[in-house]
Amino acid sequence: MSESSEAEANEVCLVDDDPSVLRSMHYLLASEGFKIRPFNKAEDFLAHASTHRVPVVVTDIWMDGVTGLELLARLCAISPRTKVIVITAREDLAARATAMAIGPIAFFMKPFNDEKFIAAVREALNQA
Repeated sequence: MSESSEAEANEVCLVDDDPSVLRSMHYLLASEGFKIRPFNKAEDFLAHASTHRVPVVVTDIWMDGVTGLELLARLCAISPRTKVIVITAREDLAARATAMAIGPIAFFMKPFNDEKFIAAVREALNQA
């Protein structure tokens, strides 16, 4: 495995349009030794996913432009093996049911338990 494909194999992509959430998740996961690639726009992440292997993505549901649900639907077509962790600050049962039907590894309400979140990311990488 080349160095770049090995790095991609352990990479966690973060997608959230809230800069403070993106920074805090990046810091949390990087402090645990994960290689992180942050995106503040779903469109930018989808462009990346169409040309790179993405083992794990953590995405918000409610974002400007392309929502997390749209991201999940498009991701299924371009990278069906990507493991997904969904996060949201807004309790919306319909959105939750739609997200869960796509089959994420985990679903977290913000603010979430850091240890449980890290455990879910580790599990997702192990399954990727």
